[in-house]
Amino acid sequence: MKIFFSGIGGSGVSAIASFMADKGHTVVGSDRSFDLDKSHPAYAPLKAKGIKLVPQDGSGIDSSFDFVVFSTAVEKDLPEPKKCAELGIPVKMRPEFLAELVATHKTFAVAGTSGKSTSSGLLAYMMKEMGLSPNFIGGGRVQQFKSEDNLGNSVAGDSPILVVEACESDGSIVSYKPEFSILLNLDLDHHSIEKTAAMFSILEKNTAGKVILNADDTHLANLNLDKVVTFGLDNKANYQAKNIMQSPLYSEFTLQGVPFRVNLPGRYNVYNAVACLATLAEYGIPLLDCVKPLESFRGIERRFDVYVNDGKSFVMDDYAHNPHKIESMMQMASQIRSGITYIFQPHGFAPTRMMKNEYIAAFVNNLRPTDRVLFLPIFYVGGTVAKDIASADLSAGIVAAGKAAAIASREEILAKVKTGEAYIVFGARDESLAEFAKSIAKATKEKSVTRTLSALL
Repeated sequence: MKIFFSGIGGSGVSAIASFMADKGHTVVGSDRSFDLDKSHPAYAPLKAKGIKLVPQDGSGIDSSFDFVVFSTAVEKDLPEPKKCAELGIPVKMRPEFLAELVATHKTFAVAGTSGKSTSSGLLAYMMKEMGLSPNFIGGGRVQQFKSEDNLGNSVAGDSPILVVEACESDGSIVSYKPEFSILLNLDLDHHSIEKTAAMFSILEKNTAGKVILNADDTHLANLNLDKVVTFGLDNKANYQAKNIMQSPLYSEFTLQGVPFRVNLPGRYNVYNAVACLATLAEYGIPLLDCVKPLESFRGIERRFDVYVNDGKSFVMDDYAHNPHKIESMMQMASQIRSGITYIFQPHGFAPTRMMKNEYIAAFVNNLRPTDRVLFLPIFYVGGTVAKDIASADLSAGIVAAGKAAAIASREEILAKVKTGEAYIVFGARDESLAEFAKSIAKATKEKSVTRTLSALL
């Protein structure tokens, strides 16, 4: 087939486009981010894979394409949707096309408001290491899948197995009909808890086999589900981790008497690991066979990526973006350093508006007297949206509660970076955040300035 992908630079579309290219299909794509910046991190790997990248102006679409897949971020009044209508080319939205792929494979769908990128990547990695030759379409980039021509968010295997990150953000998970499903947790993120819970219930009913469910999650416990296998750390479960020992950079535990080590920080990564182990065990893989693959997993890009940790300065980049993820990340970071400057970029006006109070509470409850948070402007990718909230609203709420917060631009922050301090950059969807964190890391090594970030507060 010959397929055009509009919005190919996004995490979801790039994974599907790469997957289809690796399966032997002819793939062409466009993205407005590429039109603005050819140094975009996704540009070179997609081009190296043999995918033709064209301007997002409609000129790359002709009647030779079997169909066009659109990112949900591409507005209908742009040139490419209009060109498809003029030529009568079949159009599919990314969620619709992913649901088709799910239906044609033995799919393992990994869902949850937090941890699904890591868990789906870990599950696919372990399967690959054990010779199961899985297919994988994810949102996060698995460090060990990355190469010159692979972003790390897809793998084309030889088996009918497909591991997918089942994101609830666009509601598409209600169309999935997987073989196995994992429900990691349920909290406020893209939608209300009630709306997400309804989607998870539909996913459970559409799952042909077993649903692997977190027994420790309060909101998941309220769902009336039938075919669940439970995992957890605290409450009684079919797969309950015991003898948990945690350090700032790894955790050890036993599961059904088998000792495991996961070289990722935080209690939440123990949950991710146990969810995958429970799934593999239910699929028929002996737990003993999972020990080495789990320990060798290096994680997902922009999940606790440490750029400097030399005993003085500390610089980290993370994808944390909803209140639950932010709380988990801050609790983990508090074990490593005191006096952390958190630098957060909210994404999207609607999500920021919906989660405003929860954002403020997450920071107020976790900022220590020596910590502070600096807010970058809300990340905006275009489209028609009410811009009736700003990062200043979050900062004001935190300051009112007696904690240190302020607004700053990237330029202001870089100008006032000081060696010997700790910085954590976090937020979703913006590819440039990782580069910004690297710039801070570089500054801590090259600069020793007398001014400090306190001037911003």
